[in-house]
Amino acid sequence: MSDSKAKSKHRRQSSPQDALSALLSEPAGDPIRRAEWLGELDRRLHPHLPPSLAPHARLANVKEGTLVFVVDAPVWRTKLRLAAPELLDVARSIGLVATEVVVKVSSTPHAPPERAPLQAIPLSSQSRRALQAALDTLRPAPEEDGES
Repeated sequence: MSDSKAKSKHRRQSSPQDALSALLSEPAGDPIRRAEWLGELDRRLHPHLPPSLAPHARLANVKEGTLVFVVDAPVWRTKLRLAAPELLDVARSIGLVATEVVVKVSSTPHAPPERAPLQAIPLSSQSRRALQAALDTLRPAPEEDGES
């Protein structure tokens, strides 16, 4: 028996590793960890935004003491700047070294707009007759009795 065959028999079988755990264990997992951290930080800061502003703003980055928020219209930029002192206090209270808030305006909305529920449009009498005629053509014709 060769030495390589002996080693392969004694190797321990590894169990399948969860895909996310495998990815996070690699150096490529750093951006994913950062995105998860930013998402958690956004969830902690979001309740401290004014209620009218909250749906229009999200935390995009934290870099060198600067909280970077993205809003979907210039009006929300102004409102977020007014809320900046409170946000900085909250950020400091959860352990961040935060000294500034920067607000960027995005050209795309954060969430798709809500669609109005679809309402049924009543059929006209002409449409109803045409639909009934089409349905009648799909039904099998009755068999005639007595003729063979």
